[in-house]
Amino acid sequence: MILVTNDDGIAAPGIRSLVETAREIGEVVVVAPDSPQSGMGHAITITDPLRLRKVRIFDGIESYECSGTPADCVKLAKNIVLKDRHIDLCVSGINHGSNASLNIIYSGTLSAAMEASLTNIPSIGFSLLDFSFSADFKASSSYVSAIMRYVLTNGMADGSLINVNIPNLPTEEIKGFRICRQANARWVEDYKEAKDPHGQPYYWLTGSFVNNDHSDDTDVWALENGYISVVPSMHDLTNYPAIESMKDINNITLPQ
Repeated sequence: MILVTNDDGIAAPGIRSLVETAREIGEVVVVAPDSPQSGMGHAITITDPLRLRKVRIFDGIESYECSGTPADCVKLAKNIVLKDRHIDLCVSGINHGSNASLNIIYSGTLSAAMEASLTNIPSIGFSLLDFSFSADFKASSSYVSAIMRYVLTNGMADGSLINVNIPNLPTEEIKGFRICRQANARWVEDYKEAKDPHGQPYYWLTGSFVNNDHSDDTDVWALENGYISVVPSMHDLTNYPAIESMKDINNITLPQ
């Protein structure tokens, strides 16, 4: 069983492309948000009830739209829709736009995959570097299929997922896959202030993506050089090198 979800909403072209690819590999069930949820990260709904409605969007595919976040969708898939069925793989996307570098922190696409990985379901988040609603996913379909088949054949370590980003290039210009690490980059944020009709201020988040990590083993380098970036990821955010350097915290005494 292949669970398909996303963060752009169940009607987005990216998820349709992913469903069409996945159905050629195995049985597919879709549980996805009923509206766009980009930038939701790993948010879950705890103050409102969740709605889950069966829909007919993909011909011959069991599909449900959910009122919650991408992580909610996977939780409901695991605990309600597919409670008595084994999930062999969870794929999320295909996202409209990049989820390279630190974007994984904010991404609903990757958080859905991560939610599945928490219960050791092999999981992949797919993103295409084209933010347009009319993005063409045809060039990436063979690569998406290949990485899905690879994971189904070879498996994954428990608790892990893969962050796959695809350059916006014709098929013949994509150089292949590049296993790499997450680039050390960041968003330099800026908020634009304006006034509503009552004279009250409101703000729009803008900014620019700054990459100061120019090593050739990063996802940003791979994408800039025509490769599909493949970053093994996990939910464990422990800074292991810092544990040794901060062990003197064990000896802290309270002030008298």
